[in-house]
Amino acid sequence: MMIIFVNPRSLFIAVVSAASALLPFCSARAEMSSWAENEGGRMRLVALPADAGGKIRAALQIEPNPGWITYWREPGNSGIPPQVTLAPGSGVTLDAMAYPVPKHFFNGAIEDIAYDAPVTLPLSLAAAGKGPVEIDATAFIGICKDICIPFQANFSLKLGAAIQSHPQEEAILQAADAALPKPPSAEFGVTAHSMSPDMKTLSLTLALPGEGTSAPDIIVTGPSGHVFTKQIAGKRDGAVFKVDIAIGKLPKNYDMSGKRWGVLVVDGKAAMETPLAFE
Repeated sequence: MMIIFVNPRSLFIAVVSAASALLPFCSARAEMSSWAENEGGRMRLVALPADAGGKIRAALQIEPNPGWITYWREPGNSGIPPQVTLAPGSGVTLDAMAYPVPKHFFNGAIEDIAYDAPVTLPLSLAAAGKGPVEIDATAFIGICKDICIPFQANFSLKLGAAIQSHPQEEAILQAADAALPKPPSAEFGVTAHSMSPDMKTLSLTLALPGEGTSAPDIIVTGPSGHVFTKQIAGKRDGAVFKVDIAIGKLPKNYDMSGKRWGVLVVDGKAAMETPLAFE
């Protein structure tokens, strides 16, 4: 079996055999799987035992090789967002996946929103029932350099007792949580937002931490598969920043009423993420 993945960043076509792109199960009886590896990097699954309510803290660790990147939840002009799928009937479900702060990468007209260093994506899982828990998961990511390679691996974890100490797994998950953007606050958040009648520009007023002079990095996520980053006429006055974000092509006959978009703002070393509600 062959997998063909075409990325507009180049004229190359990456043809990857099943042996390197679709990896066999990486099983473990501990709370950490073995690493699955391919040409562009490696990944593994980490988890803690379920709590009394069946909630499981877990994470997908991804380590791109030097010069390679892997993608945020909205990858930009091209790329594959990370996907984690739990086997039906396993008794474990995925409630949410979180994403640390990504970087912007530009290659001519191509914009990527991605990671070029090790990244850990926190996962919120739920287990049904009170018996032993076994996670049967498939992870699928894109990992790119001059060409892009689809990277898929299956992971099986048998979770131990919650009363046991798991310092290595706990440290990995705590570090992953610390790398997430913070929720909005009075010092760092969106104080006003509005969409133009023609839906071509989104106006934002932000409260920013500190007294910097440069524009923050802003990533607006709209309908699934749509991300907007181009700033127009931004003006910073101390801790207040006003800017318009250019809104590109939206789905045909798109109705903003009742929709919730998202915005990620990175100002120096501080990052904030919040939803934007439209009436």
